[in-house]
Amino acid sequence: MDPLEDEHAPLFTVGQVAEMLAVKQAFLRRVDELRVVSPHRSAGNQRRYTRYEIRVIRQVVTMTDEGMTLPAIRRIIDLEQQLADAIGRLAEVTRHRDELARRLADAHRGLQQSPDDPPRPT
Repeated sequence: MDPLEDEHAPLFTVGQVAEMLAVKQAFLRRVDELRVVSPHRSAGNQRRYTRYEIRVIRQVVTMTDEGMTLPAIRRIIDLEQQLADAIGRLAEVTRHRDELARRLADAHRGLQQSPDDPPRPT
């Protein structure tokens, strides 16, 4: 995949992100220290942000503008991620349940056929 198309490619420096979002670099370092986002590090140990992380930071900026603290914001983001993970697991369990129900229905139909009946297509 082209790095410019990959939202998880670490492409942007602290200065670039600070300018894009009109925030101070110290704010971005604080967001990193609290692990709200964890930007990649370049070979020279400089932070490199992804487009996904920039979207998260934009959300953080909005919440701080509304008076929320960074620790509270981190908790909200953690809870949102836990919810997304739970929804993903629920979707997987639902797919497994549906597959088992289909197999059970197929097996039940097979048991309902008398031995003299020709097999039914499934």
